Amino acid sequence: MIGRTYLERGEGSMTAATNPMRYALAAAARGWHVFPVSVADKPPARGFTDWEANATTEADLIRRWWTRAPYNIGIACGPSRLVVVDLDKPKPGMEGLRPPSPWDLPGVTEGADVLALLFDRADEPLPFETFTVRTRRAGTHLYYSAPDNIRLGNTEGDQGNGLGWLIDTRACGGYVLGPGSYVNLPDGTGTYEVLHNTTPAPLPPLLFQQLVPPPRPASQPARMSLPDTRQGAYLRAAITRELRRVADAPIGQRNGSLYLAAIALGQLVAGGSLSESEVTTLLEQEGGAAGLSPAETLRTVASGLRAGAKRPRTVAA
Repeated sequence: MIGRTYLERGEGSMTAATNPMRYALAAAARGWHVFPVSVADKPPARGFTDWEANATTEADLIRRWWTRAPYNIGIACGPSRLVVVDLDKPKPGMEGLRPPSPWDLPGVTEGADVLALLFDRADEPLPFETFTVRTRRAGTHLYYSAPDNIRLGNTEGDQGNGLGWLIDTRACGGYVLGPGSYVNLPDGTGTYEVLHNTTPAPLPPLLFQQLVPPPRPASQPARMSLPDTRQGAYLRAAITRELRRVADAPIGQRNGSLYLAAIALGQLVAGGSLSESEVTTLLEQEGGAAGLSPAETLRTVASGLRAGAKRPRTVAA
């Protein structure tokens, strides 16, 4: 198809070895921050909930981690100063699905085609001269160095944001499975293999222009249906404090801060002092404003609220 010919050359291709520690060390040697991901799976390994803060380039620590088990390799994009463009293929059972407008054109069947169309419309060359990895379902990860002095977050192609259909991006607050990883899941089994072994190129200006976030509006006080009483004032202050916790968190700690905020407010929800739907909405809005992906925000908020519900807290009227 449109974007497939170059990628299928397999320049620099090599088969993933059975020793993921070697790949983790190789990634760290490039300055990429790595952390253990579950064996043959995609979530962070147990004990690495705050994976972005724990990701490291320290060789001795990496050796200790990967001595425990043949973990997959997670690469934390934010600390690694990477933007990874994920060119996906339709999931099993969805082959032949017509892409949405404006991608519903002859020859457009996957993310690589959408990217090619983007650059063709701009009359610019395809940006494939960069570090490239083939993913488990024969998709492609294009690694680019992140621009300085601006924070790029994650985008989801199937959510209608970012670059287009079947193209996700991972940057601050996101991670990818690195080369040497192996996944065994019903929707696709396989290894992550290097296709083109070179230094990541700078993020192309055309992609940067579409990924740069809009200016963040000035923070507004939390608004909820609270009584104009001493109890209401306390709850309003608690909400504002937890939202501020997320907004002020440095890069690498925003997901963890959202989780802690959800726990704190989840305790008040469980105690009957706050509305779960209103708290969920506020936390999801703050997570999105902090640059977390919609999927990541939903998971973190739901998990934090569940944890908070185990320790209900009531505020006296």
